Amino acid sequence: MFNKLNEKCGVFGVFGHLEAARLAYLGLYALQHRGQESAGIVTSDGRRMYSYLGMGLVADIFNRDNLDKLPGYLAIGHNRYSTTGLSYLKNVQPLLIKYAKGQLAIAHNGNLINTDMLREQLEKEGSIFQSTSDTEVILHLIAKANGIPLEDAIIKSLRQIKGAYSLLLSTPDTMIAVRDPYGVRPLCLGKLGEAYVIASETCALDLINAKYIRDIEPGELLIINEKGLKSIKFATQNKSAMCIFEFIYFSRPDSYIFGRNVHMIRREYGKQLALETKIKADLVIPVPDSANSAAVGYAEQSGIPFETGLIRNHYIGRTFIEPDQQIRDFGAKIKYNPVREVLKNKKVIVIDDSIVRGTTSKKLVKMLYEAGARQVHLCISSPPIIGPCFYGIDTPTKKELIASSHTVKQIKEYLGVESLHYLSREGLLKATKIASAKFCCACFNDEYPIK
Repeated sequence: MFNKLNEKCGVFGVFGHLEAARLAYLGLYALQHRGQESAGIVTSDGRRMYSYLGMGLVADIFNRDNLDKLPGYLAIGHNRYSTTGLSYLKNVQPLLIKYAKGQLAIAHNGNLINTDMLREQLEKEGSIFQSTSDTEVILHLIAKANGIPLEDAIIKSLRQIKGAYSLLLSTPDTMIAVRDPYGVRPLCLGKLGEAYVIASETCALDLINAKYIRDIEPGELLIINEKGLKSIKFATQNKSAMCIFEFIYFSRPDSYIFGRNVHMIRREYGKQLALETKIKADLVIPVPDSANSAAVGYAEQSGIPFETGLIRNHYIGRTFIEPDQQIRDFGAKIKYNPVREVLKNKKVIVIDDSIVRGTTSKKLVKMLYEAGARQVHLCISSPPIIGPCFYGIDTPTKKELIASSHTVKQIKEYLGVESLHYLSREGLLKATKIASAKFCCACFNDEYPIK
């Protein structure tokens, strides 16, 4: 656990298509990397809303029969990885309620930082919560805003919450997309024929052949119904705080987020890392799959050959059964296996995207030496992680982050590598080629934009 950072969720929505449920299924399939804990789809035929939720992967939850029970031209879907709320079916999204104004569904990517205070206040006023998710707080705030139109009730609620949120809401006849004023998490608008599509990443648009239109702007509420599109700027923020880790690790390499292609950005990280390090080695290998692009860039810039030295097992599910303790040194072998003929007697540069606690990196290094590598140099395509995230990434506490209490030299000795190099913060932002003021880099500098 916590050997990698985990993203909280992906959202996908369709308005105006008779195959809305199936398109939502495909969209969630493309966004599976953003959450593997659970998934759900809520649809509407204009009068009534339908829901199907489940634990596990999208392909394991949905089938032809249950998709046939989700009729309608409107659908919103959600993949979940919990950061707030436990891993129970009652926390699976989209959440669907019936209240004074009718039915309302919501799907949320992000994390609210004032959930406890709002929940306590709402419970004192009589609200009864069905889940432990921070998302339900938003529904209660909307439901309490009586006597005003829905869009005003949503805006009133949004002005009470703090944190990171890309939201999809649905009534029986309307889909609403929202992005927080800091724009922490990505969210984009696309079109498929006459239908509108909302997605966390453009890779989901690509799968269904939808055309990318634009990003939802920070502080924007976009209403989609039979009248077309209506955009409302509910908040303005002088400084944005887009999550830099979306580029480093979370988003799919084929996606465009924050206006840039993820693969090309990661390749630039690798090139910049090569410029900052001068290592004599025989080959460059990535820790697959998230470091593949950075390793390509490093090899290009350094002139050292790129090789596949580690093979990743892509079929590890949530229900994998750990072997008994007497089977020793199992560790990272579940996920990775070295290619011995590639590594034997070689000086190897290993590219990875981050080090969290260091336990997996230590096992990987040991594995590479046992496979015959003569030297292992570990190069990380991001700066040291010294602070936890409160905006929708599942991270350990500060004391569990190895770089928060150890120097690079100490981490190098712990891992047992010939050398250890991190990409500098200046190099990271330079390679991103977007103004540094636009990003949240709190995990690298302990400077949190949303207090």
